[in-house]
Amino acid sequence: MQNIIYKSTINSRIIKNRGLIPVVAALLLAIPVPADAQGDNPVLQLKTVVIDAGHGGKDAGCVSRDKKTFEKNITLDIAKRLAQKISASYPDVTVKMTRSSDKFVELENRAVIANKAGANLFISIHVNSVARGTSAHGFSIHCLGQSARKGNDLYSKNLDLVKRENSVIMLEDNYETKYQGFNPNDPQSYIIFSLMQNAHLIQSLAFAEDVEQGLRQQGPVKYSRGISQDPFWVLWRTAMPAVLIEVGFMTNPEDLAAMRSEKGRDGIAQGIYEAFKAFKGRYDGVAAASAAPAEAPSPETVPEEQPATEPAAEPVPEQGGVVYGIQVLAVGKDMPSSDPFFQGYKPTVIPAGKIKKYVICTSGSLQEVKRIFPKVQKKFKDGYIVKIEDGITTPIR
Repeated sequence: MQNIIYKSTINSRIIKNRGLIPVVAALLLAIPVPADAQGDNPVLQLKTVVIDAGHGGKDAGCVSRDKKTFEKNITLDIAKRLAQKISASYPDVTVKMTRSSDKFVELENRAVIANKAGANLFISIHVNSVARGTSAHGFSIHCLGQSARKGNDLYSKNLDLVKRENSVIMLEDNYETKYQGFNPNDPQSYIIFSLMQNAHLIQSLAFAEDVEQGLRQQGPVKYSRGISQDPFWVLWRTAMPAVLIEVGFMTNPEDLAAMRSEKGRDGIAQGIYEAFKAFKGRYDGVAAASAAPAEAPSPETVPEEQPATEPAAEPVPEQGGVVYGIQVLAVGKDMPSSDPFFQGYKPTVIPAGKIKKYVICTSGSLQEVKRIFPKVQKKFKDGYIVKIEDGITTPIR
């Protein structure tokens, strides 16, 4: 799950003309490979989580219109509650925070903290706002990646939000040199995010789905604005599954009231904790499945004389039927089945809003998919088993 893959999707001549080669090269070389990615047979367990309380110190983040509530205080309180819940339930998990007090932490250093810790999961907590009006409300979850849009408006859907969260860079000393000319207010700067295919996108999206479900069930703000892929700097620089959560709108009276109350903040932390619990169970379960020897298939499923080959992709049942498979990719663009990424497997494509999920080795037998999963995971480190029913994928824990 920790292998880092780089895939250029932008013509090198375009990059050169924009003067981005130095920053791209420097940043890619600076991202370390976590320790548990090394070796042929790594032990994959979720051992370390880093919780990032957005903003802090001289960077207040969003401020309520009555000037009484600061984003930096809301995010820190929720982060502390989440850390306590995880530590209490999982004493074997190391929980690190990018800040535990009201201090300013540079955006780059937040990712560095997570990378140096060899974290298996990065959770960044923020509060949303709009310049005008009070109607915008709800929480949203963001992963690194390209949206389904094409051309110069690739990230235009959430560009205002992305600019605001990335703009903390400009509060740092000597930011022009440190970030190699990256300007958070210039849409053209975001071309560099297209240079890397996030090797942890599948797991990030899976955790984002867990967060969405957890916040709907436990959080005081029930409305979900959805899961999207956006070019947040802090997500791009982390070498592990990572999400950024906007827990509500500072500019919406109902959301603000929920975030101001201790019960509301605890509910938000509880929702994210429930997501962590689900993600860890699946993460460690995948590790156990990979480490365990393959079980012999039952005679009813696979006759003894049948070779142990991977099943070909099957059409997904339209009504009522259930099949199982191994999800290996989720991305906001079309990928031909001949793409080298799939290594000869023929994927089944499952649309999920603006995201397309690619599942290989589909079969009506869960036991058969489990049997071949360890072999497949050697090629697709981020892959995991899913159930497909009525066009919806559900991870098998």
